[in-house]
Amino acid sequence: MAIVVAKTSNSPDLTVMESMLKGKTLRVYWYLLQQPTHTVGIRQVQRALGFSSPSVAVHHLEKLLDLGLVRKKGTGEYVLEEEVKVGILRFFTRMGHFLVPRYLFYSILFSTMLTSYLTLWLLGEIVPSLYALAFGFIAVIIFWFETVRLWRAKPF
Repeated sequence: MAIVVAKTSNSPDLTVMESMLKGKTLRVYWYLLQQPTHTVGIRQVQRALGFSSPSVAVHHLEKLLDLGLVRKKGTGEYVLEEEVKVGILRFFTRMGHFLVPRYLFYSILFSTMLTSYLTLWLLGEIVPSLYALAFGFIAVIIFWFETVRLWRAKPF
């Protein structure tokens, strides 16, 4: 059974892709995104994701092939062809071969700013502002909450 993806101006219809890229197929795609070479074999996917048989891995790799996200090499390995940001993937960014929530950068930024502000206050360099402290604490709490929430929502 072939999956047909509507294309407009050489880009796949993201709504169709988002509806097809979920569950175990999303887990396989996520796994491919994390591979440094983006080349994987069927058994490698099966073992890494704990699938019951290689045919389950083949099924989901073929779905990705039909979507145009991977290509099959002559050796039988699958290579990541295109990276799309649909569904939960919109909220993640790549750092090397790691996918991390985008909010992580804001969490680190605001935590560093608040720590610097508190350090300057404790050293007696500045007079603290209640508004600056409240804003800093609220921003840190919100961004870390969102970062952890997204991290827990990742496919696996």
